[in-house]
Amino acid sequence: MDFSLYGLLIAVFIGFVWFWNSLYVLKEWERGVVLRLGRMQPNAKGPGLCLVFYPIETLTRVSLRIETLDVPSQDIITRDNVSVKVNAVVYFRVVDPQAAVVKVVNFLQATSLIAQTTLRSVLGQAPLDDLLSQRESINLKLQEIIDRQTEPWGVKVTAVEVKDVALPDTMKRAMAKQAEAERERRAKIVNAEGEFQAAEKMVQAAAMMSKEPIALQLRFLQTMREISSEHNTTTFLPVPIDLFTPFMNKGGPSKP
Repeated sequence: MDFSLYGLLIAVFIGFVWFWNSLYVLKEWERGVVLRLGRMQPNAKGPGLCLVFYPIETLTRVSLRIETLDVPSQDIITRDNVSVKVNAVVYFRVVDPQAAVVKVVNFLQATSLIAQTTLRSVLGQAPLDDLLSQRESINLKLQEIIDRQTEPWGVKVTAVEVKDVALPDTMKRAMAKQAEAERERRAKIVNAEGEFQAAEKMVQAAAMMSKEPIALQLRFLQTMREISSEHNTTTFLPVPIDLFTPFMNKGGPSKP
């Protein structure tokens, strides 16, 4: 009787170990890919409580949440032969758990390597100005290329963002000089446009005063009033311009 009791306890213990190894609890964002004697089952399990027949069946957990992959800084030579360091962030998720387990050894590592090589190849074809200003179009192009390469693995790339572009110090100084020269050019253009507009207004005012000589006299009186209202020690003596008119006409060319 003792022998059968021990045998029963051993059988219960073995059954408990088997049941414990065969029981899986999958979270809401997890799916379980089941292999039975090395052959993949058609449907992934989960979420919830799942029972697999250990050791005949094995279960591999796959997360369906969006993963963030930080692409290490890459040394890139742009199309206009400028050496820069660029890093990026890739957002992706698994849409086919069975393909992610069966068709690639490690989809995380494979996606990371694909992102690095694509980042170097795409940004190497773009000039520096496009890399700094056309960031959105470059991100879309990177997403399209990486997603096309990872699609057979059941991985969907949702977004790619170029995070930082590190320029050498010599290029930063050159760009600063370029920006300063551009600002000076705009300032000179604005100043010239202001002088041109002021000259146009002065010509129009002169034309109006030539038609009405009394307007020039009124402007002269207004100038006198402005000078006298400043309370300074300046002394001025107004002289009518008409006194100099005979001398100006005498010095001019004689009429035939």
